[in-house]
Amino acid sequence: MSVTLHVRCERWPIAGAFTISRGSKTEAEVVVAELTDGALTGRGECTPYPRYGETVAGVAAAIDGCAGAIARGLDRAALQSALPAGAARNALDCAFIDLEAKRTGRPAHELLGIAPPRPLVTAYTISFGTPARMAQAAAAAAARPLLKIKLGGDGDPERIAAIRRAAPAAELIVDANEGWRPDNLKANVAACAAARVTLIEQPLPAVDDGALATMVRTVPICADESIHDRATLRALVGKYDAVNIKLDKAGGLTEALALAAEARTLGFDLMVGCMVATSLAIAPAMLLAASARVVDLDGPLLLARDRPHGLRFDGSLVHPPSAALWG
Repeated sequence: MSVTLHVRCERWPIAGAFTISRGSKTEAEVVVAELTDGALTGRGECTPYPRYGETVAGVAAAIDGCAGAIARGLDRAALQSALPAGAARNALDCAFIDLEAKRTGRPAHELLGIAPPRPLVTAYTISFGTPARMAQAAAAAAARPLLKIKLGGDGDPERIAAIRRAAPAAELIVDANEGWRPDNLKANVAACAAARVTLIEQPLPAVDDGALATMVRTVPICADESIHDRATLRALVGKYDAVNIKLDKAGGLTEALALAAEARTLGFDLMVGCMVATSLAIAPAMLLAASARVVDLDGPLLLARDRPHGLRFDGSLVHPPSAALWG
């Protein structure tokens, strides 16, 4: 049966603003791919990321460019070589899985041969700002068990100390978004250790992270911008203790599952992360997250509103998706 592709771009307002060391935004721009056979429709959502040279228009065009091949029978297996790792392939990969689940009447985890998703505690992000502003946000979220702190600028030791005072019981992880330098790395890591931070994401730029191989790591270091798919994994041995797998970087759930398996064999701990996006983007990542040391799937919590049949959050506990949403 022939499959037809539809692509659309959407804008979802963020509750307030989402700020990291590279800038701030007030809305999430996503691209949705829909595959329909005339009776059933599978959906996938991705978030193009300028850090990796992606634009909304470019990703939408890359997806749309596959319409003819899909109509002629391109399937999920062939997709893996038809497009490179990135947001476009992610949206199509997840749409193929969703359509297959609907056609077979089997949940996605069964199709993929993995354990069923279960409720998980997700991190909740505190955006980058002044120490006082970040401490205020942390105090408001202090009852959450896991907070992810966006750092990456001068004064980060003061920021993390203020946040620890504001949220004394929460587990803290830090994301520097490539914002530290070799000359302040030691002091920033020491400040994180003093604040009982349990993980630091991507402290140095991906092109300049060699210093991580020789430093004494008093806090485990997790790769984010340095890891995309399996082709980028082995170069991280000796520099990082964990890897943050995101579907948009890996190019879909199919590659992300293979990446997770290979990362474990190399001794990496796993983190599963996301972009700021709706529940449709987060639902497939729930299937990956069950085996992760850290789960960071709070994208829908940062939006002013979510799409229908969105994921259910009880505080920081995120529940598996319903079939009406995905999979």
